[in-house]
Amino acid sequence: MSESHKMTDLFSSYQLGKLTLKNRAAMAPMTRSRATGAVPTPEMVRYYAQRAGVGLIVTEGTIISPEGCGWFDSPGIWSDAQVTAWAPVVQAVHDQGAAIFAQIWHVGRASHTSLQPGGKPPQSATSQTAEGARTFVQNPDGTQGFVPMSQPQALTTDEIPVVVEAYADAAENAIKAGFDGVEIHGANGYLIEQFLNANVNDRTDDYGAQTIENRLRFAIAVVDACVARVGADKVAIRLSPFGRVNALTPFDGEAETYLALVEALEARKLAYLHLMDQLVGGARVMPEGFLAQVRAGWTGALILAGGLDLRKADALLQAGLIDIAAFGVPLTSNPDLVERFRHGWPLTPSDRATLYGGDVRGYTDWLPYSAHP
Repeated sequence: MSESHKMTDLFSSYQLGKLTLKNRAAMAPMTRSRATGAVPTPEMVRYYAQRAGVGLIVTEGTIISPEGCGWFDSPGIWSDAQVTAWAPVVQAVHDQGAAIFAQIWHVGRASHTSLQPGGKPPQSATSQTAEGARTFVQNPDGTQGFVPMSQPQALTTDEIPVVVEAYADAAENAIKAGFDGVEIHGANGYLIEQFLNANVNDRTDDYGAQTIENRLRFAIAVVDACVARVGADKVAIRLSPFGRVNALTPFDGEAETYLALVEALEARKLAYLHLMDQLVGGARVMPEGFLAQVRAGWTGALILAGGLDLRKADALLQAGLIDIAAFGVPLTSNPDLVERFRHGWPLTPSDRATLYGGDVRGYTDWLPYSAHP
């Protein structure tokens, strides 16, 4: 077989519910901080359209409510103006023959008071600060950069259903904007994972971490609310088992918690399950064999992100361990990533300095390989 890998599974179509994906490559969600005032911009239309050579795009984290914000100039989907601004993004992606899901996001404690309405403390499962973790803000002098996260305020038991409904509202708004579905952000130490992690979740109510059932209660409530609003075939979720981002630490029963969650999700027949295998200390965090355990308990579409290249993706696809391979950072600087894989063309290195904030530089000015002089 030549380096072009023309017969690879990555390039085969895939039936995702009612959606026929043109290939099994997905664009993983990546925060880029270009949505001025939390409203998608025309440059975002261009950005996503450029990368619609993949079969499925999952948008950057899209905030469900003003209280869910934890990253400067991230887009939202709680207002009519935001829904209207997302519509041309969706249309541009559809015009390129790709499907697109909105990743709906509440950061929980992973925020700063300057990003919160009225400068209030961020909402969370806990009042514990994410010690050592930082988030992206606009400073008083207009510059942008990273600052320590603020101390949160634990949601009261009565406040939790309000947040759950905000997720459902966001799901409904995404469908209004034309999205094919929503991916609930349950990964990377944000609100849902703050309930799942027994070292963060120090609650004593029914949403506490004393039992696996209680740890899962918030995540399942969010899923069920979104399913009730838009249908299971339009709802997916992303998880990062054993994740350590945003000050998460290992806890007893971690594997059992995630496998129990997979079992609960399996019964709900969602559009897909998306796993993120984080890189921590130079190594991937999911233990050997854990993906196979998830696969054994999940009969629906399974997406994996985290350190994949063409060869790794093909091996996992051919082994039946995953159905779709998601790529993140390489797509920032290689908008034609699928074609580069198809033809064996070299990849352009990404530019970490332009990932967050700024203008078109490092955002929409990357050339496809065929356009290079």
